[in-house]
Amino acid sequence: MTIIHKHVDEIFEYDGSQINPSWAFQEFGIYGSSIVTWIGPVNITPDNLKDFADVGLEIKSNNMVNFICEFFDQQPTNMRIAYLRQRLLVMIFREILTEYGVATTREGDDIFVDNRKLSISIASVSLSSAKIHFALNLEDKGTPDDVATIGLYDIRVDGKQIFDDNNLLDLINQTAERFIDELETIENDISKTKVL
Repeated sequence: MTIIHKHVDEIFEYDGSQINPSWAFQEFGIYGSSIVTWIGPVNITPDNLKDFADVGLEIKSNNMVNFICEFFDQQPTNMRIAYLRQRLLVMIFREILTEYGVATTREGDDIFVDNRKLSISIASVSLSSAKIHFALNLEDKGTPDDVATIGLYDIRVDGKQIFDDNNLLDLINQTAERFIDELETIENDISKTKVL
């Protein structure tokens, strides 16, 4: 499976509509499976909520790193595989944070640092593709009042700020590349495995 990663420098809001099928093609002309990343605010409108558990909740932040992943390799699409890939992305990002010396915990698809919520995520499927949205706060600003949150720029290890404008793009690219490598490795392992 070939997966294209495109980072968009333009700042724009994630409102939930980007989880719709073929968004990367419609906006950027990307054919096939892809990961599109960008930095921007999140404010998910009620008509774009996909998770029944989120109905009535505010999902917003002034500034987040956004990942939109779309996969066309499973036909018909499979919700279980979409959620497994979502968890894999979350766990890869936690692994990278560990390498930076950042201690985290995970509840489902949510990552926490110092018991404060760092990320949001959703997986969904359409008739044609599986989609994942994964996003990380940059700062603890503009998030819901009833949720203790933290941003990448707020994280300190031994009193030192770990992430800033100078290394953020490297972190984004590293995450996307590792996720793609892992998915390609899985496909390669499957192709070499004898069916019992």
